[in-house]
Amino acid sequence: MTTGALAAYGVLLKIGNGATSETFTTIAEVRDIDGPELELEAKEVTSHDSGGWREYIGTLLTGGEVSFELNFIPTNATQSYTSGLIEDMVGRTKRNFQLIFSDTGATTWAFTALVTGFKPSAGVEDELLAEVTLQVTGQPTLAG
Repeated sequence: MTTGALAAYGVLLKIGNGATSETFTTIAEVRDIDGPELELEAKEVTSHDSGGWREYIGTLLTGGEVSFELNFIPTNATQSYTSGLIEDMVGRTKRNFQLIFSDTGATTWAFTALVTGFKPSAGVEDELLAEVTLQVTGQPTLAG
């Protein structure tokens, strides 16, 4: 029986404004969030005296990607071509983000990322959506 499971509902994804005294704004109407995809690359270092077993060492860490779906509101300041995620992608702008979890301590993971994908979809019987991909660059801060 679980004693610590948490509902994901209420997680926030925020984007920084880049100012010296940076403020963060919640990205409007984010739905499902995946990532960041933290990974450690492993390099094989097996030698003739490894006893017949492959051996590895850890090399570089990566923050991977964060992907999410949102209700696409083309004129929203956090999403638009003139001031939001689309503008950042076109401008190749690195931006600071915060992922704030729904636990009682509001655990916050902070990272810098590039918007590398923005894919709107408009099914005849569906709501206007967009899939967004962020490529984490550098070391994230994983506060807990």
